[in-house]
Amino acid sequence: MKTGSEIRQLFLKFFEDRGHTIVESSSLVPHNDPTLLFTNAGMNQFKDCFLGHEKRAYVRATTSQKCVRAGGKHNDLENVGRTARHHTFFEMLGNFSFGDYFKKEAIAYAWEFLTVDMGMDKDRLYVSVYTDDDEAADIWFEQEGVPRERIFRFEEDNFWSMGDTGPCGPCSEIFYDNGPEIGCDSPDCTVGCDCDRYMEIWNNVFMQFDRQPDGELVPLPKPAVDTGMGLERITTVMQGVQSNYDTNLLRDIIGYIEKLSGKSYGDKLEDDVSMRVMADHSRATAYLIADGVMPSNEGRGYVLRRIMRRAMRHAKMLGFADPVLYKTAVFVLEFMIEAYPQEAERKSFVAKIVEKEEERFIQTLDNGLRILNEQVDLLRQEQSTVIPGNVLFKLYDTFGFPTDLTADIVEAEGFTVDEADFESCMEEQRQKARKHWKGSGEEAIDTVYRELLEQGSKVNFIGYEKMQATSKVVTILHDGEQVSQAKAGERIEIITESTPFYGESGGQVGDLGTISAPALMIDITETRKPLPELIVHVGQVNEGTLQIGQEVQLSVDVSSRQATALNHTATHILQAVLVEVLGDHVKQAGSLVAPDRLRFDFSHFTAITVEELRRIETEVNRRIRENRAVEIREMSADDAIAAGATALFGEKYGERVRVVNLGDFSMELCGGTHTNAAGDIGLFKIIQEAGIAAGVRRIEAATGTRALALVQQQEDSIGRIAGLVKSDRPQLESRLVKMVERQKELERELATLESRLKAGQADDIMSQVQEIDGIKLLVAEVNSTDGKGLRDMADKLRDKVGSGVVAIGCPHEGKANLLIAVTTDLTKRLHAGKLISVLAAEVGGRGGGRPDLAQAGGSQPEKLAEALSKVADLVRNTLSN
Repeated sequence: MKTGSEIRQLFLKFFEDRGHTIVESSSLVPHNDPTLLFTNAGMNQFKDCFLGHEKRAYVRATTSQKCVRAGGKHNDLENVGRTARHHTFFEMLGNFSFGDYFKKEAIAYAWEFLTVDMGMDKDRLYVSVYTDDDEAADIWFEQEGVPRERIFRFEEDNFWSMGDTGPCGPCSEIFYDNGPEIGCDSPDCTVGCDCDRYMEIWNNVFMQFDRQPDGELVPLPKPAVDTGMGLERITTVMQGVQSNYDTNLLRDIIGYIEKLSGKSYGDKLEDDVSMRVMADHSRATAYLIADGVMPSNEGRGYVLRRIMRRAMRHAKMLGFADPVLYKTAVFVLEFMIEAYPQEAERKSFVAKIVEKEEERFIQTLDNGLRILNEQVDLLRQEQSTVIPGNVLFKLYDTFGFPTDLTADIVEAEGFTVDEADFESCMEEQRQKARKHWKGSGEEAIDTVYRELLEQGSKVNFIGYEKMQATSKVVTILHDGEQVSQAKAGERIEIITESTPFYGESGGQVGDLGTISAPALMIDITETRKPLPELIVHVGQVNEGTLQIGQEVQLSVDVSSRQATALNHTATHILQAVLVEVLGDHVKQAGSLVAPDRLRFDFSHFTAITVEELRRIETEVNRRIRENRAVEIREMSADDAIAAGATALFGEKYGERVRVVNLGDFSMELCGGTHTNAAGDIGLFKIIQEAGIAAGVRRIEAATGTRALALVQQQEDSIGRIAGLVKSDRPQLESRLVKMVERQKELERELATLESRLKAGQADDIMSQVQEIDGIKLLVAEVNSTDGKGLRDMADKLRDKVGSGVVAIGCPHEGKANLLIAVTTDLTKRLHAGKLISVLAAEVGGRGGGRPDLAQAGGSQPEKLAEALSKVADLVRNTLSN
């Protein structure tokens, strides 16, 4: 029996022997595609090749691609673990032709691999073609000998397109017959049936048309082939099992979960589902984090968090009380190390991220479950079975419960969730925060830049050696259109044959400067690098007219470039020091290198202490004082990695790379500009440090004269503070400590006085107690206080009432505060949370709470008295019902 790993290797070797280049799996985070949440197909990394925007050194490729599909509605995720073939993470085997071979060869390769190398029974294989693709049908029949009656024609599922326009073409799929015992028992069951009998295992996409905006299909000059075969599915067939989870690809992971849990797979259906969920989600978790996705409440991070927390919930159902997902994630990385060795190197990093997320979730789970159980009990009393959207939102926003997790928990109780209402709450939050998902976080590259590159507009960058140069203008863009000239006042983009201007890339901002000629002056305010070989100067013509072919003087702003270089070299030193001080789990997660500051984002799992931050700053400055030379050299990417150079994980590098060395403590792949020696930096000063996402910290710092200016500003601030408190600098701290202690003493005295006043006020209010159907009711408007003050007063009044209801309110800071307290002996007849929700609407707000205590706020304090006047009738009506 072939293992999944063996099948993967056999597939890649088969196509390598037939002239295909084995290409590593791309990251699960797509590059240059803002439309895509995760890499979800083998062809994603070749998209520009199919579109003709990118040419590579090969025209045939084969891959085993990591894929994740989990960005849809929660029902998609809910199927994982409950069916034989639903997954979040899967591997797609593929072979690709970029204008080389086409249908005959692609069909021959697929049939040969399946029937010869895999030894599949031809009588159990069926194929499909697009409705009118006679060419493919004839190839299957005449070339491979597939009987006509085993060739099916479909329309809907057998035509693929990349979008509304662009490359597209017919598909031809191969199906495996699992046997009648697997089918639906329908006499009409055949290929295309929704049951599991005829399982698609291979799909050939023949990209032979270019769909025009008007829908016309124009034949491509060089048709392409994109094929895909799910590794899990082919392994299911080859190992003679009916479920992907029974293949060794997932069964070995389930076996590890059995070992950890002490339970046996196959003994209990509910436990089996939980083990399958954990096995699948452990794969998605491990590889998403290894590829740089961090759990969060937005975009990719939110999808990852949904996956992780669903796995954690099922771990709890299996009896795990302590974090365990981090163990299964590490097992996955080690189990699949042969296929993905680079990701396995990050296993300690992955483990720490997952464990921290598990600890966070365990802390909030009990509180969230309590809220949810209270809501379920309340809804049962109201004879409702739908969890409202505002409750879903509270569970999500406060306790981190994704809606699918809540739905999963309440499903066994016969409840559903109001997703539409939840979405409206979410949209309200998004509008307030003005945070929206923006695809991959990368901008799509404008077509005009690709066209220019295809026309030969490659720019020679000479900025490592020069700050000034003369060159010829080859392109002028105005509002995205090519023009022959530009006049004063126009904002334009300029491309020259060569340039000393550094185009923004690798976290370093683009250069500033001027482009000039006799009677011509252009201020360059931005320099972009939309493609590796294209540098674009953006600026405004201040004087004269610029024309195509004109020879111009390009002058970089030297002071800005030098300041940026100081910050870039300092960033390299900072990264090396962070690893030294905090540990080798530190990995770059983003950066900005500008003239005025540097910003470095990195993986770390706890808040950095004051002592650690001081040590980092001290160590960076020590390295600066050592004044090591900055050595820069070019070498092959493989040699650089082998030598220990730090590379940004998931980043695409060419065959030749630039390596920046500082002594024996820093060695990085980097295309940016640097100073000549570390000592040129002068001074390094941290401006601030903070967490920006789960497991990601950020340090902002300044160097050189900017750092000195910051120190001087801090000195000036200390001087002004000392003057305000009438102290000299040496005694400033002790003076402030005494002042703070005196402030706290005064606050305590004030709190005591306020408590006495409230106690007196409570005694006065007791005269307003009335009776409603034998129940004591106290309704009063009290002096302005905050929520805590209102609760304190309610506690005193409830104690004095003994048995009854207290309803009090007050205006506070432009809002109305309301509180209802019900003594415990009456909570079965009167629910404080329900009463307060009615009152809250009277003052333009909403609220809720426990049966014995509930608070609300509203935006209309002028209606407070009117709202309180309705309490008696509200209690009376509630009692009568």
